[in-house]
Amino acid sequence: MSESTVRIALANVAYPATPAMSVAIACDAIAEAGVAGALVVCFPECFVPGYRAPHLAVPPADAAFLTSAWNDIGAAAAKAGVAVVLGTERIAPEHADGLPVATVAVFDTAGALMGFQDKVQLDPSEDPVYGHGSERRVFTVGPLTFGVVICHEGWRYPETVRWAARRGAQIVFHPNFAWAEDGAFRPTSFADPANTFHEKAILCRAAENSCWFASVNCASEGVPITSAIARPDGTLHAWQPYGKAGLLIADCDLSLATGLLAQRCRTGL
Repeated sequence: MSESTVRIALANVAYPATPAMSVAIACDAIAEAGVAGALVVCFPECFVPGYRAPHLAVPPADAAFLTSAWNDIGAAAAKAGVAVVLGTERIAPEHADGLPVATVAVFDTAGALMGFQDKVQLDPSEDPVYGHGSERRVFTVGPLTFGVVICHEGWRYPETVRWAARRGAQIVFHPNFAWAEDGAFRPTSFADPANTFHEKAILCRAAENSCWFASVNCASEGVPITSAIARPDGTLHAWQPYGKAGLLIADCDLSLATGLLAQRCRTGL
């Protein structure tokens, strides 16, 4: 690889049956990413303890469990020498309603917790389930500066991606969670015209900001959106076969991420 190229991994893993299993799956995937030589591995939305979808039973938010889980994830990151973008939740004292906040915890290659990126823009269906975040930030690991937008934010709010690109993010990671609904179209090829707009949005977020865009979902039967990586020119770089669990590994040339179109947007973001 050239000096400007980094290897990333998207953990297109199965949805965990229990919170404890989410930690075990995550630690195994981190180890695998380390063996593959990835600088960073990204997990789906709220993978630990599991996304609180209407059809899934997830135990109430547990601060003690989350602290223990993050400690285990940090240790796995340090052992593998891989930075981790972990879809999780946190109990935020600033939210008096007591709802957990959908977030991403970022660990560096030494396993230290660098901080969180909370989900700021919620889907309306999530209002009774999660609290709103309020701030955005970027992270730097080695030669890579990256941002994070979570699910609904990346699909319907392009300005969230632009915010990160304007602040030097060469890659924007996009943890999401989508599942097959009864009677819905089940794609076999990426961005099928018969499918919803979501996978087309992956290409758009990259092209309109001249940055890499890396979207990761869980693997499940009939899943409508798969994990994929778009180049800064909006072309498809890599994608995971639908429903196939495993890591999507890709080498990304950071020199292609100029952020040009993001910088030229005169919105003040």
